[in-house]
Amino acid sequence: MTAAVIDGITILNNEPLSKYTFTRTGGPADQLAFPHTVAEVQALVQYADEEGLPLTVIGNASNLIVRDGGIRGLTIILTAMDHIEVSGDQVTAQAGARLIDTTEAAYRAGLSDFEFACGIPGSVGGAVYMNAGAYGGEIKDILTAVVVLTPAGELRHYDNAAMAFAYRRSLVQETGDVVLEATFQLTPAPKPDIRARMDRLNARRASKQPLEYPSCGSVFKRPKGHYVGPMIQQAGLQGHKIGGAQISMKHAGFIVNINHATATDYMAMIRYVQKNVLARFGVQLEPEVRIIGTEEAL
Repeated sequence: MTAAVIDGITILNNEPLSKYTFTRTGGPADQLAFPHTVAEVQALVQYADEEGLPLTVIGNASNLIVRDGGIRGLTIILTAMDHIEVSGDQVTAQAGARLIDTTEAAYRAGLSDFEFACGIPGSVGGAVYMNAGAYGGEIKDILTAVVVLTPAGELRHYDNAAMAFAYRRSLVQETGDVVLEATFQLTPAPKPDIRARMDRLNARRASKQPLEYPSCGSVFKRPKGHYVGPMIQQAGLQGHKIGGAQISMKHAGFIVNINHATATDYMAMIRYVQKNVLARFGVQLEPEVRIIGTEEAL
């Protein structure tokens, strides 16, 4: 890999994205940058526009599959933008801040309502993008404001209503805006009560989810009236392997990397599950995981 410096920003060339994804799969990014400031994000967006490069923005890469062909153009990973600030009963976090760290900051300030996200490994930006949720809570329940960068390079502010949140959906999926910062409205509560709930949820997560293996988290959206894991189990698919990917024996809604799996293995497993669940239950599963990149390198 070689690197170039543009406007003071280091850009890596042909960088393997498997180093950054939670599945430990994915081909190379043609160019990859880790901006530290909003100004650097703006400079990178302008650079991509001037050079005619496709632009891809990634957070913590936890609920993501990058195909084995990698990503053309410029990829930006926002994890270096991870500042978290507490003011009164609000927490403001940059897009690259981990949800886990953000919920811990809320706990330290004696602020509740964010506990549902205490074990979600994604970033704030990714969580806003997909309206992440768990254990009865969703980002839409607590978000009050978002700062984004539009594809034209303009800063814009959205309130909760403007984000048009729905199940694993938000406005920015349609607009292509880059989430830069989010503010959450929380509720003061006794810190021991907040910690106790976080500990309960983390214990529940550890007991039911295959955290010991690389994975992209929950693979499929929950269809109305159904639960994904039990359907996969009842279809007799749990434990099935394709290449190095396996339907988790601990939670059938997860596909885990047990032996040097590729993104192609993951994609084949997704299609296998969809085909069999449709045949058995008449339910078309829709991926929750974000799938990006090209099938083969150019």
